[in-house]
Parts: sequence; C-alpha cells; structure tokens
Amino acid sequence: MKTGTGQPALLSQWTTWAPVVAVISLAAGWGRELPGFAVAILAVCLFAAVLAAVHHAEVVAVRVGEPFGSIVLAVAVTVIEVGLIVMLMIGGGDKAATYARDTVFAAVMITCNGIVGISLLVATLRNRIAVFNAEGSGGAVATGTALATLTLVLPTFTTGQPGAQFTGTQLAFAAVASLLLYGLFIGVQTVRHRDYFLPVRPDGSPCGPDEHAEPPTPAEAWWSLGLLLVALVGVVGNAKLISPSIERGVANAGLPSASVGVVIAMMVLLPETLAAVRAARNGRTQTSLNLAYGSAMASIGLTIPVIALATIWLPGPLILGEGPTNMVLLALTAVVSALTVVPGRATLLQGGVHLVLFAAFVFLSFSP
Repeated sequence: MKTGTGQPALLSQWTTWAPVVAVISLAAGWGRELPGFAVAILAVCLFAAVLAAVHHAEVVAVRVGEPFGSIVLAVAVTVIEVGLIVMLMIGGGDKAATYARDTVFAAVMITCNGIVGISLLVATLRNRIAVFNAEGSGGAVATGTALATLTLVLPTFTTGQPGAQFTGTQLAFAAVASLLLYGLFIGVQTVRHRDYFLPVRPDGSPCGPDEHAEPPTPAEAWWSLGLLLVALVGVVGNAKLISPSIERGVANAGLPSASVGVVIAMMVLLPETLAAVRAARNGRTQTSLNLAYGSAMASIGLTIPVIALATIWLPGPLILGEGPTNMVLLALTAVVSALTVVPGRATLLQGGVHLVLFAAFVFLSFSP
C-alpha cells in the first residue's frame, strides 16, 4: 500500500473511482427490474467497491493506529448494515419480523468463525503459531457472548409475549444494555487498556507500526475515510439490488429463505474479511481478531438499539429469539472461541475448528 502520493495521484487511482462508480450504478439501478446483464455489472461494481473499501480502511488504520483502524471499518460497515435492515423491514412482508435476527446471527457466525478461522489459518500457515493478546481478545469474546445471549437467546425463553420475542419493556432493556456494553468495550479498547488490543510479536512484545506502509498525510486519511464510506454504501446498496436475483435463485433451488440472509451478509462483510486476512498474512493476528470480534459486537450493540427504536413506527412483530439449532451453534462458538483466545497463541488446529463451525452454519442454513 502506497501513501503520501498526494491528491492528484489519488484521483488517478482505481481505488478512488471504484466507490464512485459503484454508487452511480446503485443510483442507476435503484427501484428498477434488472435484467441478467445488469445484475452481472452490479456484481462487478460490488466486488470492486469491496477491494477499494479494504484499501481505504488500511490507509485510515495506518494513520490512526490500532485498534482505532479496526473500529472505523467495523462501525462503518455496521451502520450501513443497520440502515439496510431497517429499509428491508419498512418494505414489510412476512419475512420482515426475522430480518434483524437472521442478519445479526449470520454476522456473528461469519465474524467469530469464518473471519477468525481463515485469519488463524493464514497466520499459522505462514508462521506456524499465531500470537495475539489474550487479555484483549478474551474480553472481546466475553462481551460478544453476553450480547448475543442477551439479544438472541433470552427472547426464546421469556413469557411476556407469545413466540420468540420481547415485550416492549424487555426490548428497551436489551437495547440499552447492548449499547452500554458495546460503549464500555470501546472505552476499554481505546482508552483504559488500549495496549491489550495491539498486535504482538512471538515474544509478547508489541509490534511497531507496519513497516510496509508509509504514514499517510492527514488530508489523505480524510480522503480515504470519505471514500471508505462511499465504498461501503456501494457494497451494501448493490448487495440489496442483486438480492432479488439471489432470492429467485434460492427459491428456484428449493432452499430455505434464511439462506438469502447468509449470502447477503457474506457480501457485506467482505471488506472486513479481506482486511483481516491481509493483517494475518502480515503477522498481525491481533488486528484480525479486533476486526472479527469488533464487527460481531457492533452488529449487536448498534443494530438492536436502532431496531428497538424503529419498532415504534415499523409494523408487525420483531422476532429475535433463535431456534434450537442456532442456539447450539452459538453456544459451541462461545466455548470454542474462549478456548482459542485464552492461551494467547493458536495453531492450525484452532483455525480449522472455527472453519468447520462456520461450514456447519452455512450448511445448516441451506439444509436445515
């Protein structure tokens, strides 16, 4: 990654124009019935925007340092993801009641098993042992587990409302508790114990700045932050535009409707996945874990409060409680994640276990 080249050079780079083209294609296709070739063009624009988002996120990360760089990408993706959920719920339909639950659970499984698993795999294939900070990663796993249980498991067992949903008071409590827990974690991560979330060397000493990247100027960092947001709008918006084609393909194949959410969540989380893999390849496993667990917590800690507020004017019920299969997967993920991060070191085995859990989630989503 080259930085420090100045704004004129930035204007000639494809990473500058890819987000703009993605948003233009989004505006051109919005609200229209798209033929097959248009869907293919949107898919190309989507993946170009993903690659551009990863580049600009890295520029911002180099400028602000860890763990702030990971937070920027995680929160940016989640804010736009929340907007997409609300927009889908406003559209109504029989599936609207479970949109928030399905999206949040898919994000948790993708980040905590998919991104963590592939990051550990890449790190251990190159260095045999992946080293990270147990205190920071352990705190992230504990917070994420508490958030997921509070919002996705408890509604199945409460009795105030029929079905797997909270009463209004219970939903308000869960929303406030989620926001407070996420805010507390961010405070610990960025202020009180920031050193717990910095990449470490095999001997346990903190890594210095990435020697392969020249620090960008403040103007370049702000430029990249703006283009990052534009790219993420293009990613999520184009994912929504091509989702009807995915839904038709799923329906024609006789697959369950919940599998659509899995496909969309994978596309939306592509920027974080690529950024995490690149960090792991460079021996900065802690950055990969910051991205993965930070995204999982942001998906819950930001989505649930916003959806709870949106239920004031959104029609229909809000079903948050998971069924037995997903609760088992969530419990298994929590246990395995805790065992992975406690030693502060991981091997190829831990990466493989997480990837198998991720594969089980994807398989059971398509074949429940």
